[in-house]
Amino acid sequence: MKIDLNSDLGESFGPWTMGDDATMLTIVTSANIACGGHASDPETMFKTLSLATERGVMIGAHPGYNDREGFGRRVIPMAPEEIGRMVAAQIGALMGVATLVPTKVSYVKPHGALANLAAADKDVAKAIAEAIHTLDPDLTVLAISGTEFESAAKTQGLETYSEIFADRGYLSNGQLVPRSHPQAMLHDAVEAAERLISMLETGKMPVIDGDPITLDAHSICVHGDGPVAVAMAREIRSRLEQAGITVTPFARQ
Repeated sequence: MKIDLNSDLGESFGPWTMGDDATMLTIVTSANIACGGHASDPETMFKTLSLATERGVMIGAHPGYNDREGFGRRVIPMAPEEIGRMVAAQIGALMGVATLVPTKVSYVKPHGALANLAAADKDVAKAIAEAIHTLDPDLTVLAISGTEFESAAKTQGLETYSEIFADRGYLSNGQLVPRSHPQAMLHDAVEAAERLISMLETGKMPVIDGDPITLDAHSICVHGDGPVAVAMAREIRSRLEQAGITVTPFARQ
């Protein structure tokens, strides 16, 4: 059995630092790098892209709402076609900086509130998928498993992989538990790892409002911005490998 381990990185801005990217890049196998919307700037992009390349970590664009104050976790009212153009602009920015490293952006994974909206809204999912395909049809998509965005990316003919979350609760409709809910986050690394191993073995993800649901999984996300992010990522990788699961970038499976 094989699985990718990804994390949202490059989310610093100017002198303000978010997370421990250098350490996370020794643990994960793919990096979702912020593109200047919810976080980041050209220098942060360049440094994160360079470090990921040095570590042999696969690189993805992580576009989100242009909302640094809310860290991209608030829905900004926009028409679907506006969202598509915003996403294209952010991916293009990261791809432009990547040429200076030089390195390659291999995939796209929407961030935060934008990802959650695309997971549920067919029009938004279609707009983002169309924008990615128009920008570069060779880009791969990493989508939350079982969502509208996953379906839209496949419809566009984009190579699409399914993602599950190590540290987030799930609802019976396949959506993530809203962050405002007390069961939104898992904070215990051992509990998170055991849930993941069980899910990979059975294909079933526990939910807070019903029976476990069936999800595909090519990649596991561990968020990089929490105080225990590095410890959780390290513990999860260790336990996955102890269970005989190979941790490797999803596009090479």
